[in-house]
Amino acid sequence: MIIQIVLWDCYTVPYFCFEKRRFMEELKFEELELCPEILKAVKHMGFEEASPIQSKAIPVIMSGKDVIGQAQTGTGKTAAFGIPLLEKIDPKNKKLQAIVLCPTRELAIQVAEEIGKIGRASKIKALPVYGGQPIDRQIRALRSGVQIVIGTPGRLIDHINRKTIKLDHIKFLVLDEADEMLDMGFVDDMEEIMKNLPAERQTLLFSATMPRPILSLTKKYMKAPKNVTISKEEL
Repeated sequence: MIIQIVLWDCYTVPYFCFEKRRFMEELKFEELELCPEILKAVKHMGFEEASPIQSKAIPVIMSGKDVIGQAQTGTGKTAAFGIPLLEKIDPKNKKLQAIVLCPTRELAIQVAEEIGKIGRASKIKALPVYGGQPIDRQIRALRSGVQIVIGTPGRLIDHINRKTIKLDHIKFLVLDEADEMLDMGFVDDMEEIMKNLPAERQTLLFSATMPRPILSLTKKYMKAPKNVTISKEEL
């Protein structure tokens, strides 16, 4: 399954412009100064106000910083990293530019579908890859040119070993539900992928909790990350 996404040239917004509003729970999506095409897609999905995690994380990610986002499942984390990815990926570059790691195939499919909806007008291609689906089908899709891969750690490593996924042009890595990947025994796979990525990249980690092994990964593979935490009161 390939999800095709559209993107146009856009302006980025320094996260510090929003620091004065850090006590507000939500911003209007117009205030995030998104591309008109993405803003239209978000409104088409029925959203006007960004959730707290989106309000806090999107400007920081757009500024180019690594981000550690802590918020519960169901708070809008996918759009919090998906919107900036779509804003920053070069649609003219057909190389793979972003990897999103997910603990389960269900989540990988869900994330791919949401990114597809947000970037519905674009020429950017996103592909979910996961075990339980014929790998030959995924290989054919990858050869057609994909800029975002959303996948489970085991299947991603399989593709990397086969050289059907190449990491040379990766600019963005997202670890989604990192604590779940830890619980499922994927921490070694996560580290194997991270240590083979280009050093010059932006890393985004989202998790409901921050156990010690996850914090260890952030210290080892992230550069001066900005912490974005959503409290229960904000939820």
